[in-house]
Formats: sequence, structure tokens, C-alpha cells
Amino acid sequence: MTNHHPQPEAEPRPEAAPEPGAAAAPEPRAAAEAQADVEALVLGGGAAGLAGAATLARARRSVLVIDAGAPRNAPASGVHTYLAREGTPPAQLLAAGRAEVEGYGGRIRRGTATAAERRPGGGFLVTLDDGTTLTASRLLVTTGLTDELPAVPGLAQLWGRDVLHCPYCHGWEVRDRAVGVLGTGPMAAHQALLWRQWTDRVTLFLHTAPEPDDETYERLAARGVSVVDGEVIRLVAEGGRLAAVELAGGRRIAADALAVAPRFTANAGILRGLGLEAEEQRMGEYVMGTRIPADPAGATAVPGVWVAGNVANLTEQVIGAAAAGVRAAAAINADLVEADTRRAVAKARAATAPA
Repeated sequence: MTNHHPQPEAEPRPEAAPEPGAAAAPEPRAAAEAQADVEALVLGGGAAGLAGAATLARARRSVLVIDAGAPRNAPASGVHTYLAREGTPPAQLLAAGRAEVEGYGGRIRRGTATAAERRPGGGFLVTLDDGTTLTASRLLVTTGLTDELPAVPGLAQLWGRDVLHCPYCHGWEVRDRAVGVLGTGPMAAHQALLWRQWTDRVTLFLHTAPEPDDETYERLAARGVSVVDGEVIRLVAEGGRLAAVELAGGRRIAADALAVAPRFTANAGILRGLGLEAEEQRMGEYVMGTRIPADPAGATAVPGVWVAGNVANLTEQVIGAAAAGVRAAAAINADLVEADTRRAVAKARAATAPA
């Protein structure tokens, strides 16, 4: 596919901005760096990437989103704790976001970025999985994370439906039902006490978690949380839904949902070519997984590269990821404004310099 090249400077935008999806969106401004396909290339088409792209497009920047089309929350029936979008199916939310980006002149392309490097003249060169290369003045990386699930047979097949990890995302949907908590680390008791807020039918399966101390047992008992010793060997499903948790020895305990604590690994391979490595994100002494370090606006240690969403913060929910995308996009636009201004000043000085 032929790479996109910036269009000439558009006529001034009218005072009132068009509604998203308007038929005649104004042309984006020409790219800041000479011969760059776009001013901002967004890698990742989830909530963070689309929110950032919409913000940049509204700022009259040329922007292209590369979307692999594999959202992390695809198995979920709805997005929760997203104000005014409660319960919206993930695919529907993303479709609305893509329409908004395109309504402001942004572009979206299906694909996966496989490599990124600096250009000698400034900006970045990104290679896609089909061999296409794209150039951009700035990068916004919103590639999310991968959930590394406990190796229990039957668990992965129920992930996102009856196997859950976030009570704020799914607790309401399983309120007052039988919820198990699969212990895999030192935060298992804390996790069980947290889920107790939504139901009084919580069972903590110790599985591979360390044995709680006496004080922790007392706390769990005071809240009515049952504790079951032994390793979980599989989940039993009936009609595609969780029915029971089976222990070594064959004992089965009925459950409507099972809470787990995956290891969250940032999808950050694309950034290694730019010298950015993931770091551990901790909750106290517990290692939750890995993320790309960045400042509050998403700026990384590499000038011109921003990150937003779960690739930078493992605990970010959908609405938080979208907000992070907006913050990063505003920072990117401000950085581009500074570059535009430096070039304008240099041009003005050259025009008035003595011959």
C-alpha cells in the first residue's frame, strides 16, 4: 500500500467545530517534519489510542492509528465504570471511537507494528507486519498488555466471562453469587477481602499461595470468607459457564465466578528498538508485571515517544486509559507547537537577515 503523504495547509477551520463523523472534515495540517507521513503515529487502536488520536485530529494534526484489531477486553460482554457508556459492548465502544477519529480527519489502518527506529533527519520509521514502512514526527504507543493466566485447565476458556480479575469492572455483575478466589501469591487474602464487598459467598482457594498467618485467618473468618486448602486442578464448566472448582483428590466446590490475579506484561517489544525497556510495576512487595516508565503525561525517556494506557499503567481501566491517551496527545501537540514555532522563528530571522 502506498504511504500517505501530508496534504497542503487547509483553509482556516470555522469557529464552530463539526460534530464527530461530520461528512466534510477539514484537512489536517502539513506534517511538522519534512517528508514525514504523519505528525503523529498511534500504535494501538484501543481506548487510549483512539482517545489520543481524536485529540490530535481535533488539534488539526495529521494522525494515523495502527490497529491490530485484538482488544484485550474482547471477551467481556460490556465495558464498566465508563461514565455514560456503562455496559457498552467493547466492540461497539471502539467502533464509535474509530468513527470519531475519522470524523475529524484522522486515519485508521489495520495492522501491527513490528519495528521502530529513529530517522537520521528526525522523527521515526515504523515497519508494519505487511512490510509497509511509515514515518512520523512523534509516536504515541498504546499497545496495552498481555494477561498471563494461571495454568489451570479450563481457566483460559472462561476468561473475561466467569473468570475475572477486577471487582470494579465485574463485581456488580456477580453480586451475591458464589465467587471463588484463586490464590497464586501473597495478595490472595487481600483479593478475597476485596471481593467480599460484592458478595458474602467468597471462598479463597489457597492453591499455590502461601499459608496465611494467624492474623490473616482471623480477618478472613471475621468477614465470613471460607478458606480451602489444596491445589486447584481444573475448572468445571456446564453449558459454557463455570459450575465448579475441582481440587486435587476430586473434591468439587460450586462457584459462579472465579477471581484470579494474572501477571500483566506490557506489550512493549516495539519499543526495544528505540532503547526503551520495561520495568516492574509493584503493589507493595508484590510484582504485578511490567510496564514502560513514563512521566504523568506519558512522555518516555526517548524524546518524541509517548505511552498511554495499560502499556504504561497495568491497573488502568478503560476510562482511565482513554484519559491517559488525551493527556499524552495534548503533550504531543504542545511539543509539536514548540517545533513549529522554532522553525517559524528561524525562517523569520533568515528573511530579515542582511544579504
